[in-house]
This record gives sequence, structure tokens and C-alpha cells, in this order.
Amino acid sequence: MEESLAFIDLPDDRTLVGFGPFRTTDVVPSRGAAFYCNDFGLSSPAPWWIPDRWETVPRGEAGRLLGAIPAGLSCHWEPPDASAFAAVFQEISASIRAGAFEKTVPVVVERGLLDTAPGRGLLAAAAACPSPLLGYGFTDGQRGFAGASPERLLSVSGGVLRTMALAGTARTEERDVLAVDEKEIREHEYVAQSLVSKLGDIGRVRRGPRVIMELGSIVHFHTPIEVDLAGDESPDALVRRLHPTPALGPLPRTPETLEQLIGWRRRLGTPDGFGAPFGAILDGQFHAIVAIRGLWWEGREVLLPAGCGVIEASRLVNEWRELRLKREAVKARFGF
Repeated sequence: MEESLAFIDLPDDRTLVGFGPFRTTDVVPSRGAAFYCNDFGLSSPAPWWIPDRWETVPRGEAGRLLGAIPAGLSCHWEPPDASAFAAVFQEISASIRAGAFEKTVPVVVERGLLDTAPGRGLLAAAAACPSPLLGYGFTDGQRGFAGASPERLLSVSGGVLRTMALAGTARTEERDVLAVDEKEIREHEYVAQSLVSKLGDIGRVRRGPRVIMELGSIVHFHTPIEVDLAGDESPDALVRRLHPTPALGPLPRTPETLEQLIGWRRRLGTPDGFGAPFGAILDGQFHAIVAIRGLWWEGREVLLPAGCGVIEASRLVNEWRELRLKREAVKARFGF
């Protein structure tokens, strides 16, 4: 895959760009740079991608490596299937009432047809995103994915793990309402408390205050979490400990609830990489984001997935509105 290329924004305001061909391995590289790429179910036997060569550049300067942002790229979108999503939503609501779930995250997918194949153009657009969004992407010339994620899964540097709870969504003009919305606060607390409980046995956990993250047209609740690690933890083990968080996965997270969620995702046509961890290790420091707010494509066909957290208090019309809000934000980011 000589045309292959991957990139990710790092926490230190640099961007790592790797050029193919990539070599895959199941062993965490001990030096240099490698990308971590897996599916939502973490089924890849060799999730580490080692590039033929790589560069780091200051954030915002990856354009000279990725190419120009496409001007006037257009896409013909088809509305997502509301009836299919409604059927899954009703099944989830019944499962919550039966006590099988407290929360889970179905996904709706909007499909489109690009006027021309995007090449590296969608990666270039994702790399131009402003902080606190984190750009990421991969292409082999024919297919790929790219996005600007607001959610860090984890970063490990200097014996400290950093992660976040990110859940609860509203339009920017509804910021004040979000701050007192009991349903959105409850959904966020499910995520934050679950993360704290998952991390308590590997070090000292520090939870920051819940604040509002502003992302242009939308806002989210955000709680930073840090862990002073008591020992050496491998990146693979940390990913499996944290993924999927309740922001994208089921609560409680068991093999059975995860399998059920993956089944719902497949019924709705969700790309395997949506919500999956995507990251990189560079000179021993590991960083991974949650692959959301992005596009997945092959040739001219493109998929735009979005998920919503469903709890007992959720209502179908409100969740459908939130899904549209998230998709609109992605379209605006890529200039559609």
C-alpha cells in the first residue's frame, strides 16, 4: 500500500504523519513510531501499524504532508433510515426496562455519494481542525477514514494516564439549559463514574470537575480524569480496560451486552471502525482517541455515522434530533 498514509494529532500540539507501506504486528513497538488501529470489538490480531517512514510537525502544519484541503468537494446525501433506528431504539428501551442495560449507544448512519474520489483531501480537512478537537485519519488511496474527535480515550506519559468522560450534548445556544438538564447530567455521570471505577486498581485516580466543552455548533459535558499509575501497564491492556467507555459502549459492559450492541450496530450498517480506538505510540508515549465525528469511505461512497447514549429517560424524538446535530457538525467540518 504505497499510497497509504495515516495521521493523528498528539497531546503536545504536534501531529504525527506516517507513510506506507505499513507493516502490521501484534507486538507493541519499543521505539520509533507506530499507529494503533482496531475495530470496535477489538478483534484485530495485529493492531499495530508500523510506517515505512514518519514525521512530526507542529499542529496545523500537516497540510504540506497531506496535501491541499479540497475546494468545492460535494456529496449527495441520502437521509438515514428512521424506521430501522426506531426499531433498535425500542429494543434497547425494552432491555433497559428489563434490567439488562443501564445505558447503551446505538448508531445511525447517513450514506452519501461524492462527486469525485477524495484522495487525501478528507484527511487534510480533518487535520485542519482546531483544538480541543483531535484530528485523525488513514487512507490507502482507495478507501479510508478521517475525523476530528473531541474524545481522548487515553494518553500515557511520565507514569500518568489521562482520560476523560465526554457525554451529554446540546446546541451551543442551549448551553445554559444543558448545565441543568437532569437527563444529560445523569448520562454523563454514568460515564464518569464507570471510568473512575475501572481505573481505581491501577493507581491513584484524580477526577476533575464537570465542565462544558465548546465545539462550535455543539457543546458537551466533559470531566478530565488522571491516574498516577502504580506500575507499568501496556497500551494494549489499557485500551482493553477502557474501551468501550459508556460514552460509546454498554453499561454494564459484559461480553453479552457488548455482543448485543455490536449486533445492533451491524443491523444499522455502522462501520466497524466507528467509535473504535485509534492512536499512536511515539518513543514510548501512547496516545489514543475515540474515532467519532468522522467519515468512512471507499471510492466515492461515504458513510457518516453518529451515536447517542440511551438511558431509561431517553426519548426517541430527542435522540433523533441529537444524532442529526452531530452529523451536521461533521458535514460542516468537512465543508459539505
